[in-house]
Amino acid sequence: MSAMDEAAVSAAAERLDAAERTRQQMRMLSLDHPGMTMDDAYRVQAAWIARKRAAGRTVVGYKVGLTSKAMQYALGIDEPDSGVLLDDMVFSDGGVIPVSRFIGLRIEAELAFVMRSPLRGPGCSIFDVLDATGYVTPALEILDTRVFRKDPDTGAARTVLDTISDNAANAGIVVGGRPFRPHDHDLRWVAAVCSKNGSVEETGVAAGVLNHPARAVAWLTNKLGTFGQGLEPGHVVLSGSFIRPIEVAAGDTVHADYGPFGTVSCHFA
Repeated sequence: MSAMDEAAVSAAAERLDAAERTRQQMRMLSLDHPGMTMDDAYRVQAAWIARKRAAGRTVVGYKVGLTSKAMQYALGIDEPDSGVLLDDMVFSDGGVIPVSRFIGLRIEAELAFVMRSPLRGPGCSIFDVLDATGYVTPALEILDTRVFRKDPDTGAARTVLDTISDNAANAGIVVGGRPFRPHDHDLRWVAAVCSKNGSVEETGVAAGVLNHPARAVAWLTNKLGTFGQGLEPGHVVLSGSFIRPIEVAAGDTVHADYGPFGTVSCHFA
């Protein structure tokens, strides 16, 4: 049962858009709509993305988040979440990220799947994902939050409903390193050493993403199928982080070393 009518969904999307443009965080939607459901949250996300597309943006792929058991337990959920990647979210490897465009930045290390063939759910398996993927490459996801993480008035913490509405906290993507075919390597054992300003901050192994990062892409494909959507050739899918988010600010340089699969980096200014 939905707690939000179309007017409420549209108003929420407008608030998120304004928060992003003004760089002023907004009150949590879960506080304003106590009966809000996960379906409502995805409706808000879709309405916000529709506004962006109407303004000229194009969809280049998707991101999967909350893929680790620790994060799911912390939020009281049993599945990941997802968001949409747009063309203005793509930054070059080794490039500069303008902090003036964002609110409170964090960064994560992931694997990006670039699709060779269309993929549709329901019933998509890990093997379907591997067969439909052109190549996999190291990536960094840039996170931002247009919604307060902690409400300044009540002290309430942001919920997964707020995160989903906020396009799964996505703000950008940097791809780099050495692309490779998914059948040529055991993706579970791809690892990254992530440094900020030359100091190692986090390390992780891709098995932390649902035991296999391709499983996250299969989950996404099946989730999109419930909305009558799917993955298209050329779409980039961020499969989920296998490190804790690293807080970043102006002047920071982040470098992720994926060993034999190369490196990916960016500078915040």
